[in-house]
Amino acid sequence: MNWIDNTEGGAARRFQLTNGLVNREGKWLLPGGRGVQRKIKKPIKSFASWVATSVLFFSPCVPVHGGLRKGDVDFSNYDVPLYEQMVNRIKAKVAARLGEGENRRDRYFIIPFAYQNRWNNPGFSHSFISVIRVLADGKQPSRRSGFKQGSYQNRNFEAFTISWLPHDFDTNPDLCVFDGFGSRIFPKLNKCPISVGRNFNLAETLKLALNKKNAVAMWGPYEIQRAAFDLGVKRKQLLDGGTIGYRADDRLDRKDRAAINCFHAMAGLEELYPNGGFLGTGFRMWGINGTARVLIEYTKSVRDKGLLLEPVDIKKDLYGFVYAPERSSRGLYDPFPNASAYHQ
Repeated sequence: MNWIDNTEGGAARRFQLTNGLVNREGKWLLPGGRGVQRKIKKPIKSFASWVATSVLFFSPCVPVHGGLRKGDVDFSNYDVPLYEQMVNRIKAKVAARLGEGENRRDRYFIIPFAYQNRWNNPGFSHSFISVIRVLADGKQPSRRSGFKQGSYQNRNFEAFTISWLPHDFDTNPDLCVFDGFGSRIFPKLNKCPISVGRNFNLAETLKLALNKKNAVAMWGPYEIQRAAFDLGVKRKQLLDGGTIGYRADDRLDRKDRAAINCFHAMAGLEELYPNGGFLGTGFRMWGINGTARVLIEYTKSVRDKGLLLEPVDIKKDLYGFVYAPERSSRGLYDPFPNASAYHQ
């Protein structure tokens, strides 16, 4: 039965690198045989600062698994479809949390996900999350629209996914992210329109990843309080209400709830539109980095109020599924410390 990076480290190191070239008096330290310090004229210094800022914007993302030893890709479930592999992993981990004894109360879990291609292009990256309620033994799930109901090992559950995309993304996957010179830095220059948004379920979302042969990431499941589950339900109802559109670059649209991207649709169970990324813009917060940033939001704000019931290790908890055209293929795109292979 189916169940449903340090992301800031790279930017911080680059900032330290550029910041380390300036002393407290505003003097740039130039390379020299004896460490000679020279004061640069203001116009040149301003240009150098602009270059340093550009480096932060356009340099490649540092993988979330940085510093961890990578294991070999596991091909033992190679012929199992991606969706089934994912669901089986969730089932096993949730069942281990529940144990074999009687379950006298409802239990709640979240599973954060992401996918991206080899180049981490924003148009081929996505962040999404699934939420599960495992009911107390003998209790029947409610019939709520958009929820998946079922049972596993004689335990009933209900689940839903927040996967916010343009409503026709399954048939028109050419996502407009930045359109116009300078639009990456200045949101007013971005010509990408607002689209009608839609929540895709887990099977639909993983099919999108499979179609592009993307690397798919997951964390958890993590157990949460009932209050966190209720906030997730409230978020889903808000998105399904039809009042909010989708826009990949939502810097000018999310505050007035005109449109949001996938990152802000799932980020922050309490704060509707938290900021993240460089200068709080959400810039480069897509794919694995985007979901990792969401976990940072959860651990910094939500867990302090007791909504997350277990610790989160963003690096060590990361597990991936990588596309392999043939069994035991080499040269796979594998940005994970541990991963399984899939091809269907």
